[in-house]
Amino acid sequence: MVIWSIPARDDLKKIHDYIALDSKYYARQVIDAFIEKAESLLEFPEMGRKVPEVGDSKIREIAIYSYRLIYKYSTNGIEVLTVVHSKQIFSGV
Repeated sequence: MVIWSIPARDDLKKIHDYIALDSKYYARQVIDAFIEKAESLLEFPEMGRKVPEVGDSKIREIAIYSYRLIYKYSTNGIEVLTVVHSKQIFSGV
């Protein structure tokens, strides 16, 4: 199961709203890509790289467009912690 934290859901909404200023179609496409990629983590939870700012090997990230989808995996599934721009530093959990 993929669980989206409240901050991660807020991040997606902000990304969607920003892109939708130019194109609602592409905004939806980008959000769908995030959701699809997160779902693929259920099968391959270690496919993302370890987040350099964090010392926990269970917290990983995957790049989607110019964003970092940061997640934690466990036997219970995947928890998406946040989505940040690739230029941002992840401040932790």
